[in-house]
Amino acid sequence: MAVKMRLKRMGQKKAPFYRIVVADSRSPRDGRFIEEVGYYDPTTEPSVIKFNEENAKKWLTAGAQPTEVVSKLLKIAGIQ
Repeated sequence: MAVKMRLKRMGQKKAPFYRIVVADSRSPRDGRFIEEVGYYDPTTEPSVIKFNEENAKKWLTAGAQPTEVVSKLLKIAGIQ
């Protein structure tokens, strides 16, 4: 089972809000997930990025593969 850290889109039309989740790679984008590890709000100025660092590091060491966008967010947050 391949586990990925990726974004789950929430919010209204034209007002996106994302939760950063750990999910099975076969599940749909907004479908089932294992655990929520943070959120990202690009609509505010400056953008808000919050991570539960303990859980994010736990999943990264366990082998979860972040997507390109999530890896950039991790670098901005200083986790990866």
